[in-house]
Amino acid sequence: MPLSTFFTLFVVVAAFVFYAGQRKALLLKSNGAALHSQPHYFGTWLIITAVIPALLLLAGWSILDDALVKSIIVSELPTSYSTANSTEKLLAFSEINLIADGHDQTIHYAELKPLAERFLSLHATSEQFKLVATVLLLLIGFVIGWQRLAPDFRARNRYEATVGYLLLGCACIAILTTVGIVFSVLFEAIRFFDSVSIFEFIFGTHWSPQMAIREDQVGSSGAFGAVPLFVGTLLISAIAMLVAVPVGLMSAIYLAEYASPGFRSYAKPLLEILAGIPTVVYGFFAAITVAPMLRDFGETVGLNVTSESALAVGLVMGVMIIPFVSSLSDDVITAVPQSLRDASFGLGATHSETIRKVIIPAALPGIVGAVLLAVSRAIGETMIVVMAAGLSAKLTANPLETVTTVTVQIVTLLVGDQEFDSPKTLAAFALALMLFFTTLSLNVLALYIVRKYREQYE
Repeated sequence: MPLSTFFTLFVVVAAFVFYAGQRKALLLKSNGAALHSQPHYFGTWLIITAVIPALLLLAGWSILDDALVKSIIVSELPTSYSTANSTEKLLAFSEINLIADGHDQTIHYAELKPLAERFLSLHATSEQFKLVATVLLLLIGFVIGWQRLAPDFRARNRYEATVGYLLLGCACIAILTTVGIVFSVLFEAIRFFDSVSIFEFIFGTHWSPQMAIREDQVGSSGAFGAVPLFVGTLLISAIAMLVAVPVGLMSAIYLAEYASPGFRSYAKPLLEILAGIPTVVYGFFAAITVAPMLRDFGETVGLNVTSESALAVGLVMGVMIIPFVSSLSDDVITAVPQSLRDASFGLGATHSETIRKVIIPAALPGIVGAVLLAVSRAIGETMIVVMAAGLSAKLTANPLETVTTVTVQIVTLLVGDQEFDSPKTLAAFALALMLFFTTLSLNVLALYIVRKYREQYE
């Protein structure tokens, strides 16, 4: 069924069910009955009991339908595929799909054509059962909901409880998605640590993930010490924060405390435009403009600045992160109660003293949150460092030299045709896991600092 047709039918059925429930409530009210809830809640209740379960059944059946049909078809493959591996069976199933779509020029057309017909038959049968089951569930839900409609029926309470469960489900989906991402990375990282020692990975100072295919192969190595990658990531992030935090915080203080309303109405949106510029544009700007400019300036003063220096990447990344600090800090400073300002002025403090000793301490938890967001953004940035940073893993703290980052190496390791059984490819998941724990540690540290400060302040 086309999506547009399904959406139209869904809207029509939902409107009819809602109208029926509301109409019954109005009839009860016209007969002199005192309704516990407003009539529209009765219509909403029928939608909850009839339409939503049918919709969930339809969605669940549609999701499981393809997987079930696929498992049946794969289990019925000819005996010639009895010794085939999973990849060959998937290729055969893809060929069956092509035959079912009308392609008759496939390699095993004659052998797999009966299965293609079986595939179409199973899909047709599934669609029929799905339609019948959905309609039956819709009717059953409508009848059950209709019987519950009475003057004293608490339709509003049921509606609010349903909304609460819906919000809880959305929160659980977000949490489960996060857990799924973490475990998917964790399992692949465990496979990597089966081949490479975790101590070598965490404390090793040499990164060269080129694995040898043959024992006599020349020019390959298998060193997986991630220290140079994390040093490069922290170096670029530190340079970015040295640009973003002072500029962003001072901009927020000016816009919140000193700027006129007219200037603020124009300056803040213009400043936030920086956050809307694609990171690939910042990457071009860093690689084509900033890096050559720093290199030429270094030559004039006798410094050796590489074309892919950490300084160039950090400066451009800092400019990109400024809106994260300024916008959030501005909102937090503006939210400080005016009574605190008035009390400070009443004690004879100047405007600058009020900002330093009253407003900033009161807004500090929010400012720390803004800085934390900026740090996480800097550590996880990909496009700028991929385009402007280097690929060589150097263990150095010199911002004028070429360094690489964790995200650059993850992209490099996963580009092209890669064997996912190779430690070289699995190293990307180990790097992602370490990056996750680094960001998590920063979050925990920031929460500890904020809570400790709040206890002292209160």
